[in-house]
Amino acid sequence: MAVTVGFIGLGIMGSRMAANLRRAGFELVVHTRTAEKAQRFADEHGATVVDSPAAVGEQCDVVITMVVDADQVREVLLGERGVASTAAPGTLCVDCSTIGRAATLEIAARLREREIAFADAPVTGSSPRAADGTLTIMVGADPGDLARVRPQLEARGALIVHVGDVGQGQMLKLINNAVAAVNATVVGEALLLAQATDVPLDAVEQVLGSGSGGSAMLELKAPAMRQHDFQPLFKLEHMLKDVRLCLDEGQAAGGHSASPRRPASC
Repeated sequence: MAVTVGFIGLGIMGSRMAANLRRAGFELVVHTRTAEKAQRFADEHGATVVDSPAAVGEQCDVVITMVVDADQVREVLLGERGVASTAAPGTLCVDCSTIGRAATLEIAARLREREIAFADAPVTGSSPRAADGTLTIMVGADPGDLARVRPQLEARGALIVHVGDVGQGQMLKLINNAVAAVNATVVGEALLLAQATDVPLDAVEQVLGSGSGGSAMLELKAPAMRQHDFQPLFKLEHMLKDVRLCLDEGQAAGGHSASPRRPASC
């Protein structure tokens, strides 16, 4: 039986993820806040454009959301013209945004009251991996819901990790993004220090990349930093939002993010 997939949010990441679903052969119903953007996507990739999340919910078995924050997820899923206002019982909503565990659990509970299933499936890899379908996707879901949506996940990601129940995918994503933010900051500071002390930047990249100072952010960001290429792969305001969410979760868990246990060895 063919599955009709709804996709809400066609920004930097969402448009690329949705395009990979179309390349994998899924029929798409799409909605985004800017109607012209949705129509451009449909013209290029082929999709049905609708004027509200409610229209997506009415037509789709699985609805994927990729928006900015928890307020937007609440609006598109639970608002007056949200997905839940028209979706049939048994519809599965899959949120790929980064909104934190607390908001995810709240939204999942409200959808459950309407007999709508929910999985959180945030992604990492930035826009290049969104484009080529090699994202890492962290999933918090009932195993049955994961099995149901796995084909759509595999169309967009190279590594699918089932972290646990709903909310756990979000928690791992926040931890990952906090580490990535620190790494990107350190890479920038390292390049500035090297430049100020006349260390060749080619040598910096070569040595850091071959040893313990290497990271995905070094590989991704150092060339752009050196060229003053500020084309966003992931908006700074979104990274700040994710770091704040991670700190909030750490404090809620007892402050462990601020006072980590000493590791057994270094």
